[in-house]
Amino acid sequence: MTERFVIPTPTPGPYSLGADSQPQAGVPQGTVTQHAWRSEIFPGTLRDFFVYVPAQYSGDEPAAVMIFQDGQRYADLEGPVRTPIVFDNLIQQGKMPVTIGIFINPGHFPPTAPGREPVRNRSYEYDSLSDQYARFLLEEILPAVGADYRLTDDSAQRAICGMSSGGICAWTVAWQRPDAFRKVLSHVGSFTDIRGGHVYPFLIRQSAPKPIRVFLQAGANDLDRPAGDWPLANLQMAAALHSTGYDYKLVFGDGAHDFEQGAAILPESLAWLWR
Repeated sequence: MTERFVIPTPTPGPYSLGADSQPQAGVPQGTVTQHAWRSEIFPGTLRDFFVYVPAQYSGDEPAAVMIFQDGQRYADLEGPVRTPIVFDNLIQQGKMPVTIGIFINPGHFPPTAPGREPVRNRSYEYDSLSDQYARFLLEEILPAVGADYRLTDDSAQRAICGMSSGGICAWTVAWQRPDAFRKVLSHVGSFTDIRGGHVYPFLIRQSAPKPIRVFLQAGANDLDRPAGDWPLANLQMAAALHSTGYDYKLVFGDGAHDFEQGAAILPESLAWLWR
C-alpha cells in the first residue's frame, strides 16, 4: 500500500535565476523564430508562436518536443523564465535530449471595431477540460512546425508546460492524449473551478493511472479566490498523483501566483522531467 501523502513544509524564498538560466561561455546557442497562426480548431482566433531550435539539431534524427503555453513569456531571453537559455545549457550538459521548443501564445479575436481591444480566448482554451487544445496542437501546430523540422512521434519524448491556467492546460492535454504527451510541467497550476478543473484530483483517484510524468510547482501564498484555493488545489493534485502511483514531483514554496520559483527551479524541473 502506498504511504500516505505528507504535506510538505514550504521552501522559503527569495528565488533567483541560477547559472543554468544564464548564457554560458562555450555553450552553443539555439535560434528562436516568430510565427503567426490563424486557427481552425479555435475558429477566428489569431496568435503568435515561437520556435526554438537547438544548435545541436541536425535533422538526422527526430527531435524531442516541448510545448509551452503563454509562450512569449517563457521564450523571452530577457523575461522571467528565459527557457531557451536553459535549454541551451541542459542540452549541452546531456540533461535533456535535443529538443525543439514550441512557445505558443493564447489565441485572440481581432477587434470588432476601430479603437477596441482584441478579445482574449485564453481561459476558454486553457481552462476547458475537453480535448480541443490537444487537437489544436496535434492537428495544427505540430504539423506546421513538423513541415520544417523532424519532430518525434514518441509520446515519451513530448512534454508540455504552462503557468496558472497554462499549467492546468498542460495537464489536460496529457490527460486527454497520453498517447501523444507523457511529460507535464505545471507552474502554480489553476486546478480550481474556473471551468471545472477542481475535479481533477477526484478523476485521478477514480481512474487507472495514465503513463504521465508530472512536475508540480506551487506556492503557499498563491491565490485564494471564489474559484478555489490555489495552494490547496495543487496539494490535492499531488496527493491524488501520490495515492495512485504516478511518477510525479511536487516542489512547494512560499511564493505567490508568479513565475519566480518556477523560473528559479526550471533547470532542476527539466532535468527531472527528462531524466
